[in-house]
Amino acid sequence: MDKLSRTIKQAATLGITILLGGALVGCSLLPKEEEALKPPLVKPAQENYSTVKATKGQIVKAITGSGAFESVHTDVAQFTGEGGRIEKILVKAGDQVKKGDVLVQLILDGLDLKLKEQELALERAKYAYRQARDGDEQLLKIAGLQLEIEQTKYDRLNKQFNSKQLVADIDGEAIFVESLKEGDYIEAYQTLVVVADPTQLRIAIRVSDAQTLKEVEVGASATITLNKEEVIGKVVQTPSSSPETLNKDLAEKYATTLYITVPSLPKGTEIGSIADVKIITQQRDNVVKIPRSGLRTYLGRNFVRVLEDGKSLREVDVEPGLAGSTEVEIVKGLEEGQTVVLQ
Repeated sequence: MDKLSRTIKQAATLGITILLGGALVGCSLLPKEEEALKPPLVKPAQENYSTVKATKGQIVKAITGSGAFESVHTDVAQFTGEGGRIEKILVKAGDQVKKGDVLVQLILDGLDLKLKEQELALERAKYAYRQARDGDEQLLKIAGLQLEIEQTKYDRLNKQFNSKQLVADIDGEAIFVESLKEGDYIEAYQTLVVVADPTQLRIAIRVSDAQTLKEVEVGASATITLNKEEVIGKVVQTPSSSPETLNKDLAEKYATTLYITVPSLPKGTEIGSIADVKIITQQRDNVVKIPRSGLRTYLGRNFVRVLEDGKSLREVDVEPGLAGSTEVEIVKGLEEGQTVVLQ
């Protein structure tokens, strides 16, 4: 019995050994796991700043833009009595006209013949009145009344006839002619022709910023550049000095326009020529200034970011002053030579 127990124990031990051996052999057949690579050492990137030194110098606030030369004297030709149908337009844009020239003719509907007939009746009445002078008083009175009647008829027909013709009130150039054809109906006070005097020109420049306009006074100097020629002009009208007008369009134009006269026009100047205009409204010298992009504003706070020792950033509260088109004055908080980080 002891012998049998020993035999069973040996067999069990042998089986366990075989199983363990097989397991070890199986493990040896699997590929070995690769060791994880260590992450490379990354050097933190240095932040690059766009910087500028605060400097001292002059700062200028100015109005700059393009202005168009226009005539000082213009005549807006309109029928004021009543409208009518077009018979013909006698001018085109660019034509030179003289005072009294007919610009537009309306259809007369036989009015010219009626006027001639009435002119004849008036002459007969005048003749009859002269003849009655040698007669009795009653005949003279009747002839006088007839003359008054014929004169009144003639005056009314003549006024009506003239109302069918639009004439130029000044010498000049037709700078605008309405596009119309024979038979078109026009209303009273419709602008048909604009005549401008080309011998007296000024520049008109539109400015949208009302606050900036308030800074310009009559008499201020303006630099005018046309065809690379530079001349000095003078502001002669601002919104605050513009004349009163019932014309809505003209009033709106006056409210946003500066007018400048030039004593000596650049060569080649004509109505419609476009010139560069610069009007200095404020100027200060020897002030600390930086580019406008260096000034930061947040919730009413004005500050700049200053770079110190080439690596350390610090926010500094400042008091800005005069602002030009590209630079701004720093009244307090910044000194000349400090390095400012731009936005």
